[in-house]
Amino acid sequence: MCGICCIVTLCSQHTTHDFFNEDILCRLRRRGPDSSQQLVKTASDLSYECLFSGHVLHLRGLMTPQPLEDANNNIFLWNGEIFSGVHVGDLENDTEVMFHHLALCSSEAGVLSLFSSLRGPWSFIYYQASRHSLWFGRDYFGRRSLLWQFSNEIGGAFSLTSVSAYSESVNQWQEVPASGIFKIDLKAYATTKSLSLTLFPWKYSSAEKAVEEIFMNVLDQVSKDLPNHVRLVMNESKLCLTAPVIPLNKTISEVSGECPGTHISNITHVVSVETLQGFLADEHKKKLVHAFTDVLSEAVKRRVLSLSRGEDQKASQVPNMSDRKARVAVLFSGGIDSMVIAALADKHVPLEEPIDLLNVAFIMKEQAKQKGSTKNPTNRGVQLGLLASQEGRQDLHAKTAAHLPCFDVPDRITGRAGLKELEAINPSRTWNFVEINVTLEELKKMRQQCINHLIYPLDTVLDDSIGCAIWFASRGEGFISNQGELKPYKSPAKVVLTGIGADEQLAGYSRHRVCFKKYGLEGLNKELEMELDRISSRNLGRDDRIIGDHGKEARFPFLDEDVVSFFNSLPILEKADLTLPRGIGEKLILRLAAKELGLTASTLLPKRAVQFGSRIAKLESNSEKASDTCSRLKLFSVDEL
Repeated sequence: MCGICCIVTLCSQHTTHDFFNEDILCRLRRRGPDSSQQLVKTASDLSYECLFSGHVLHLRGLMTPQPLEDANNNIFLWNGEIFSGVHVGDLENDTEVMFHHLALCSSEAGVLSLFSSLRGPWSFIYYQASRHSLWFGRDYFGRRSLLWQFSNEIGGAFSLTSVSAYSESVNQWQEVPASGIFKIDLKAYATTKSLSLTLFPWKYSSAEKAVEEIFMNVLDQVSKDLPNHVRLVMNESKLCLTAPVIPLNKTISEVSGECPGTHISNITHVVSVETLQGFLADEHKKKLVHAFTDVLSEAVKRRVLSLSRGEDQKASQVPNMSDRKARVAVLFSGGIDSMVIAALADKHVPLEEPIDLLNVAFIMKEQAKQKGSTKNPTNRGVQLGLLASQEGRQDLHAKTAAHLPCFDVPDRITGRAGLKELEAINPSRTWNFVEINVTLEELKKMRQQCINHLIYPLDTVLDDSIGCAIWFASRGEGFISNQGELKPYKSPAKVVLTGIGADEQLAGYSRHRVCFKKYGLEGLNKELEMELDRISSRNLGRDDRIIGDHGKEARFPFLDEDVVSFFNSLPILEKADLTLPRGIGEKLILRLAAKELGLTASTLLPKRAVQFGSRIAKLESNSEKASDTCSRLKLFSVDEL
């Protein structure tokens, strides 16, 4: 994980430092706490200046400060992980490996071929000195954040950054679309004072659509959000990146009107673990589930082993298991997605290493109102002890805190139940169930201090709820149970696994049932195709900025390219069957995999979004719609809070 930034100005107008906001620099450093460097490149003969700023979170290989510059004056900023496609040795750093390969590219086609081969999340900025070219972009799913900003004047500054600061100015930041890779000819920009973006879009290797149609669709989509004075053009050679996944299989079985589960008697009203066992009695279904489990397990393995494990992990240095540090954490609600990820992480994380399960709860509204009451001074004292700062929490006893009702939200209850299932699967593992409790006061404070800047440029009620919940969860500050007592704990894990992508591909949301009832399987296929197409703009840039703010890296096993291709290869009824009840029909293949992994009650839990499971959605307003613009994300003075 890194924070990367580039600002381009024309020397006659301004210097790059005029546009490098101190707040943005601070947020970039939070993403990359291990190294921060800046480099200014001036092409005096062409009158343009570029500032490159790199901030590194060191996770694997040798520590490599950014930006990198080679003997030919090429400059590279990289925020990504190469899991496959390009070889990265155990002691190598992927930033250096990528820069080396890029420097060998003698043509546009070579650059596109390199990025087409990558498997893993990335965003990058690459200055190609000999051609005065600036390349940049995000991976196919947009798993790493990159924002751009254009001055509202012709010949003004152009900026790229991993994270910005909330602004109400006319020069709004926007997320760089994950539509392909962009290139700017800086020589032409300096000469004409007119900014033109050249696009190299993604296409499937066996593209059904003509290249011209792909270009026109993407150009129309991206252009509508650009200022009038910025041009977006297709590259003259009509070159494309090759998508890292296969297209969605939209095949609908001839017997699709018949419920695939009808051979299992009377499951409409009675759903149990035995119901899942009935599906697994079918040999084809069982083989499919095992193939899925294998590909998802490999995706998790890549994400939990691709990080440095220091000397402190060795038995000779740390004799007590309880003294070992967690390297991997899971955003954990006890729901089916996080349970399967945790169970698979257990198969690959070294046994002597704890796994942190990050479980967030927001104080329930009724208790938040009663907190100021003096009717019961004893309970009030216990409660205030729990809500106080970290310094005041040191001697909090489990028997008083564990049963405090104000944080017994749905995700806390299912999380505790899920912990017991995981402990049953592997009692030798240290599972740190981290209870992260958030009060209304702290929510308001941290939203205004930093969370609103991370969610920006997104701005809806839904973005606020999810963004705040993920920020507090991934911060990892809470309590863990230790021999009957709750002890203050802060997760040291730099890698945070999240289950996003499961619902989008396996019809997990309630809107998928509505779509299925209205439009059948054909309509559901279209809906699922749209889900992945928009996941970069709806979720992933925001979540990367949120989690990265703690100097941690978000990793998404369900969006591993092999996992997505596996899902895309299957007809819809092999993945989900929405004729079956909630808690079984949606994400059916995942529930069957969970059953095979030894999970029990959690295999039947229906979908519950984090904003409802953590109770943040109920805390401040009940009258809003998720799509409404959220006024709480705007900047206010301290007196207004």
